[in-house]
Amino acid sequence: MSLTNVPPERQKILGLVKGKLPTDDERVGDLKLLSGKKFTLVGTPEGHEIKDPNELEFLPDVVNDLDVDFSADPAAAAEYINDQRNRRKVDQHTKKLKPNLINPLREGKRLLVLDIDYTILDTKPLTSGALPPQECARPGLHEFLEAVYPHYDICIWSQTSWIWLETKLVELGMLGGIRNYRIAFVLDKTCMFTVFSKKDGQPYKHSVKALQIIWNHFPQFGPSNTIHIDDLGRNFALNPGEGLKISAFKNAHTEAAKADRELFKVGRYLLHLANTHPDFRKAKHHKWKDVVKSLPSP
Repeated sequence: MSLTNVPPERQKILGLVKGKLPTDDERVGDLKLLSGKKFTLVGTPEGHEIKDPNELEFLPDVVNDLDVDFSADPAAAAEYINDQRNRRKVDQHTKKLKPNLINPLREGKRLLVLDIDYTILDTKPLTSGALPPQECARPGLHEFLEAVYPHYDICIWSQTSWIWLETKLVELGMLGGIRNYRIAFVLDKTCMFTVFSKKDGQPYKHSVKALQIIWNHFPQFGPSNTIHIDDLGRNFALNPGEGLKISAFKNAHTEAAKADRELFKVGRYLLHLANTHPDFRKAKHHKWKDVVKSLPSP
């Protein structure tokens, strides 16, 4: 603490190991670290505790709101899928990826691929320090994951670098916590690539999350048992049939955000899907809200 001014109870060490986190009582000497191993310590120093959001200058929001709904445009989706450049990049990223299981995959489970930024987390107040991590999480986050975990293995896929992704997951209590769910594996921005097609007749490119990369490594998963939840529909460009677009979660400090029920509704849909659809390809995820409205009250 004398070097960082961060109290021990606030200290979190990132990058020390990759994969399942060691317990707090495990000694560093028992981790078999390589000589010269580098890591990052994060935590709020004394005197820098959370302040009133109105007194802080928020970081700029880097989310691009120019989105494309590929589930509603089969022709545009077909252009992306059939582009040979995109196919080559899927193959290249499949070879480059060395998946690291944090928790073992379970036989017979479906796969939930879940985005983090503005899907289950309001990123801006977390990165600016305006709110505690727990208050940046979308309401019902842990209850949602606990509800679907009996039916789905969980993958977190974020368009950020590993160290910041790990920071967010640890701060939210999604890794190394005591919740009744486990994250199977995590993918970061290095598993994404730029795709090419046309938008309004003009060349258009953006990053994408290609589920085929996961399926190539874990062939027990595929279009029949995978669902991808994200607040950006363009991330579904190569897998429009597997994508479920959720509304973006922002302004976590407001009463409207605190009353958000989106994860509760998505959880009901995922449970309905698991119990009624042996093959997810027969479901229409873009109509998920209509399905939830038709379900009996819980």
